[in-house]
Amino acid sequence: MGQAMLGAGGSMQLARIFGIRIGASPSWLIFLFLLIWALSGFFESILPDVSQTVSYATAVAGALLFFVSIALHELGHALAARRAGIDVTGIDLWVFGGLAKLSRDSETPGEELRIAIAGPLVTAALMMICGGATALFAGDATPGELLSGDADTNPALALVAWLALVNAVLLVFNLLPGFPLDGGRIARAIVWHFTGDRARATRFAGRLGQGLAWLLMGAGLYLLLQGDGLGGLWMLVLGWFLSQGARGAVVAGEFSRRIEGVTAADLMDADPITVPADTTALAAQDEFFADRHPLAWLPVTDQTGRLLGMLAARAVEDAVAHGRPALEAAELAEDAAEAAVTGDTPLEALLSSEPLRRLGALAVVDGEGRLRGLVTVDRIRRLLATPV
Repeated sequence: MGQAMLGAGGSMQLARIFGIRIGASPSWLIFLFLLIWALSGFFESILPDVSQTVSYATAVAGALLFFVSIALHELGHALAARRAGIDVTGIDLWVFGGLAKLSRDSETPGEELRIAIAGPLVTAALMMICGGATALFAGDATPGELLSGDADTNPALALVAWLALVNAVLLVFNLLPGFPLDGGRIARAIVWHFTGDRARATRFAGRLGQGLAWLLMGAGLYLLLQGDGLGGLWMLVLGWFLSQGARGAVVAGEFSRRIEGVTAADLMDADPITVPADTTALAAQDEFFADRHPLAWLPVTDQTGRLLGMLAARAVEDAVAHGRPALEAAELAEDAAEAAVTGDTPLEALLSSEPLRRLGALAVVDGEGRLRGLVTVDRIRRLLATPV
């Protein structure tokens, strides 16, 4: 459980809370049915005085509320991220929990810490609410006695006690200091704060996560040797998935180290093709777009080199096709605000730029709005493909 950078979708929508889409992957449906099956037998064993139908209904409620707990945990991350100015595209539930999909990574250690701790705080609140309700209505019986069948209980009380226990387990597990768990992100924030180096902190948290994954897989192997096939297999698979996430963090840390200090000024074409402001649509079509320029647009500048806007090939074609070939480039140009960056914009920010992905290039301007160059997706790809 944790946060993920914006990626491909593929999940079905279950709900929308505070404008945030809650979805689930196909693996979630499989695990949901398996959890209902397992809980049916569990509640049947500790509720001998109720019918199988009631035990099954309690199991269904338990499985659904388990995932509600996870969704609320991820919603805590999402709302904290939104408060920090990070766009949240949704939350996806899957077989090992959930992921809040964020548009960018944290920019400061404090921001990272606030986002990472928000989920565990929600889980802790759920644990205390369910634990308090259990203590209030269980009398002298302890939660362990209720869930082991050593004390008389009813479906509602057994369900609340089970939710208290499962949220306690989720809290402890998520706070383990290994990336990509929340505890790993908290560790990253702390190391980042003291070193001032996000890439180094990410690598550190990732290696912690790899160590934790090996411990889990070792525990899984031990359980298999002890005859606990289901528990051992579960620990092995969980450890493997954690190892993949941790490995990704280590790779991301190395990648961040590699691109550290690279800016738009380092990547830009300092002598780009530009369209003078007084160029007519017909002339622009013949001189700039007839040869099928690889970009769908070109920057329009005035005599001082100031960027006026972006001239799209389609705008030129439409003007000529509709009998307005004399319209000038300055009139046809679209606002350049979203497609312009300054020379000191870091490469990491460029990689997460939606306008760059959509337009294929960004204009680099100085403080007075004069065009200094163009950064294209192709130039960035060539840099990233260069061996270290």
